Amino acid sequence: MFTASDHTFVVCAYGESPYLEECVLSLLNQSLRTTIIMATSTPNDLIKEVAERYELPLYVSGQKPGICSDWNFAVSCAKTPLVTIAHQDDTYEPWYAETAVRQMSEVERPLIFFTNYGELRDGACVDDNRLLHVKRMLLAPIAKRGHTSSKRIKRRIISIGSAICCPSVTLNMSVLPTPPFVSTMKSNLDWETWEKYSHLDGEFVYSKEILMHHRIHEGSETSNLIKDNTRTAEDLAMLQKFWPKPIAWLINVVYSSGQKSNG
Repeated sequence: MFTASDHTFVVCAYGESPYLEECVLSLLNQSLRTTIIMATSTPNDLIKEVAERYELPLYVSGQKPGICSDWNFAVSCAKTPLVTIAHQDDTYEPWYAETAVRQMSEVERPLIFFTNYGELRDGACVDDNRLLHVKRMLLAPIAKRGHTSSKRIKRRIISIGSAICCPSVTLNMSVLPTPPFVSTMKSNLDWETWEKYSHLDGEFVYSKEILMHHRIHEGSETSNLIKDNTRTAEDLAMLQKFWPKPIAWLINVVYSSGQKSNG
């Protein structure tokens, strides 16, 4: 049984995001107050000011900035088994932490918890579009029960795309490997991680409620990776972990068209 004292939000701050404070405020507004800290590999006045304003511990990495190393450092700063890497541009609904702690307490060996999500586009919440609809369809096998320990189902829900929204994920570090992210990928290191976790004994736990909003904007790292085709190449590499090469190629042709909406 997990309690509020078992969960930490780690705000992974990078550069000078104009949305950082909005993210922090959404965490401070949780119905179940859990630990909130900040971590960065790019310390600057903005990050320090936000941390000081809301009296949040700030941890500074001495490593070269990078998504994989930044995420691993963020997780290492938490002192609790349950860790959510809060992406600085995104926002979390008030009942996210409460739902994560409750649902992870209802299963024997939770590996990760993740949720349905919406998007933030030009400051407005978009809770339904083609890409979101497809991802929800992919997650249908787990939506009814809200969890699965079946390796077949865990792999099925991520077999034709990254249906699990990374910033919606809470890691159970008491049963996951350390460091949690080991990947050379730039765009799909999260998808590759969920694929590795799908082989582990334990449960993927899912809430079909929209419990966070992922911001889509031109300055995001995802947008940059799409523009230089990094994501298309990495998508194909991931699909080949599930399918024979010819089938993976065909799926990737369809899948890459969805990048136009920057999912």
